[in-house]
Amino acid sequence: QDLLRCQLRTALTMEHGSLAALGDLASAAKSREVKQLFRHHSDETKEQIANLQSVFGLLDLPESTAGSPSTKGISKQAHGLIERSRPALRDRVTLSAALGNEHYEISAYQGLLVGVEAMGATEAAALLRQNLDQEVHTSEELLTTLRGLGG
Repeated sequence: QDLLRCQLRTALTMEHGSLAALGDLASAAKSREVKQLFRHHSDETKEQIANLQSVFGLLDLPESTAGSPSTKGISKQAHGLIERSRPALRDRVTLSAALGNEHYEISAYQGLLVGVEAMGATEAAALLRQNLDQEVHTSEELLTTLRGLGG
């Protein structure tokens, strides 16, 4: 249960960090389509934060956050790439950065689900599965959009 609580706390921090990063990525992107994709995922991220808050309640754990060095590193790398990229490449760079973050989030939710399912907490697992499904879908959207930009 201690590991699960730590993972939940980190996931909440991860989603709050992602929400901030999505605003930065939308600002850095050039095309309307890419900006809209980031705005849409911001709305989903707000839902994911609410789901995580509900999971804390369902598991009778105090809601709190914990440091997430991985997401800080991903965000720092994204900012560095954006700063060094030519404006013509900004959409590709922002989409690539977001894709890396999505893959980390997918992994985090998969790990959380293992623990929650082992506890038999079906309601909490359903909320985490919803978040995971959104992350997988977003990853697919990002990749499709990135491929559509061409070489």
